[in-house]
Amino acid sequence: MEFRTEVSIPRAAFDFSYQDETMLIGSCFAENIGGKMEENKLAVDVNPFGVLYNPASIAQSLKMLLHPAHLVAGDLFEYEGVYHSFTHHSRFSSHSEAESLDKINHRLAVSSANLGTVSRLIVTFGTAYVYRLKRTGEVVSNCHKLPEKLFTRERLSAGAIVDEWNALLLSLWEQNPELKILFTVSPVRHWKDGAHHNQLSKASLLLAVDELQNRYPDRIAYFPAYEIVMDELRDYRFYADDMLHPSPLAVAYIWERFTASFLSAESQQIMKEWQEVQKAINHKPFQPESETYRRFISQTLLKAEQINNKFPYIHIENEIELLRSKMK
Repeated sequence: MEFRTEVSIPRAAFDFSYQDETMLIGSCFAENIGGKMEENKLAVDVNPFGVLYNPASIAQSLKMLLHPAHLVAGDLFEYEGVYHSFTHHSRFSSHSEAESLDKINHRLAVSSANLGTVSRLIVTFGTAYVYRLKRTGEVVSNCHKLPEKLFTRERLSAGAIVDEWNALLLSLWEQNPELKILFTVSPVRHWKDGAHHNQLSKASLLLAVDELQNRYPDRIAYFPAYEIVMDELRDYRFYADDMLHPSPLAVAYIWERFTASFLSAESQQIMKEWQEVQKAINHKPFQPESETYRRFISQTLLKAEQINNKFPYIHIENEIELLRSKMK
């Protein structure tokens, strides 16, 4: 007997591998998957603007990477002693204007260069609701806890999202013709919108992604993270304490579904070998000075060096140096 409904994931026209460089951009769910990819030594650039939620802000960020320009003091604003950017998450904010600009511009330069060379882009939409700064009419990526009266709030239609992203996609492919894009919709519910309006918001995102995928089926795929959490994991034990974000167990399960569906067979085997080494590195010995532990480290080092020699595009130099230091 089957006691749950499993979400079917169609085979995409492309996959991911250790030889692919990937940029992830969007909601905190992008950071969850990006963190898993980084942990497993895939080459990633995760959220160069910090966490972003709506399609308009994500599009704006990618446009800034396509046409990079240094931000200057006039691009920031100060509120309660802290300098912020309306295009960036608060992780780029600082009590020092110069420090904030330095963090922003350094990441802009690095990620702009990356966008021209990555072969994969993962985009995670979180909500169709946007906030516009009344003074300028611009959509902001983050309100930075400014008074609500300074903003107007609206929900983007699926059509508006498609129009903006269709033009953006053509620009991305003009610069990087080999780029393949995987869209996801975050399973995190924006409960402050209310149950019904959250569903309307997610529906706008899902309809927009579906239209884009239908237009470019060889270049765009969709990973049903939202559907997996809503349907397969419809139990509150799969949620964090706020009952909105996926728990670590849920993230691990989604990662498992992602790798099974989108990671190449060779890369799945490489990942399995690396995870054995990583587990050994993280092992806490009872007797670190014993000969038994030295042999254990020696065997682990040998495995790591074999992976490094066999797959030189996997960067595990730091882990190899750590193992060597334990041999001294």
